Amino acid sequence: MPRYEFRCRACGDTFEMNRPMAEASAPASCPRGHDDTVKLLSTVAFTGRGAGGSAPAPMAPGGGGCCGGSCGC
Repeated sequence: MPRYEFRCRACGDTFEMNRPMAEASAPASCPRGHDDTVKLLSTVAFTGRGAGGSAPAPMAPGGGGCCGGSCGC
């Protein structure tokens, strides 16, 4: 379930809520009871490098073609 970050305009606190994507734009109440909140934009980066690796994955051997060259097409 996605986690969304909100900021309360009344007290300035920032808080997070887990909710379904279908409810992403629904209003959220501050844990202190205030209703004047705004959803913050978050950025998430996925590098796809795995644990500790910085080099790109090696290419698989093959001759090309639609099936990787194993049938000679």
